[in-house]
Amino acid sequence: MVRVSLEDLYKEVILDHYRTPRNKGRLDPHDVLLERNNPLCGDEIELFLKFEGDDLQGISFDGKGCSISLASTSMMTEKVQGLSLEDARQVTESIKRMMAGEEEGDMNELGDLVSLKGVVKYPVRIKCALLGWNTLLEGLEEGKPAST
Repeated sequence: MVRVSLEDLYKEVILDHYRTPRNKGRLDPHDVLLERNNPLCGDEIELFLKFEGDDLQGISFDGKGCSISLASTSMMTEKVQGLSLEDARQVTESIKRMMAGEEEGDMNELGDLVSLKGVVKYPVRIKCALLGWNTLLEGLEEGKPAST
């Protein structure tokens, strides 16, 4: 019987999202478009968001970069699509705390996103993993419905 370590499984999830990114490409129509980059390693993303009331109805991205950056952004789009803005914000904050080593990451809340925890061993790569997430936070603020 072949045993697969949890770390190997996590690497496989990240490689799968890098090789076959989800929600990659332009989303039209969209309400918010943000372009951000990580000048330290050359990662670049465009994030497209479509809102319906308080919900993130659609999300996609385009860009180029390292496997961590693109895989993390792909995983992010799968996780937050269809969530309320507040729930998407909470997931994003949980990811940021996990990447900062402040918490382990709850498998029930984050699912496969817990695989990004392996990046913490490589501090220089944390910014790569968080590029999409930080951009999402900005986009959620831009798309926040005006209070009545």
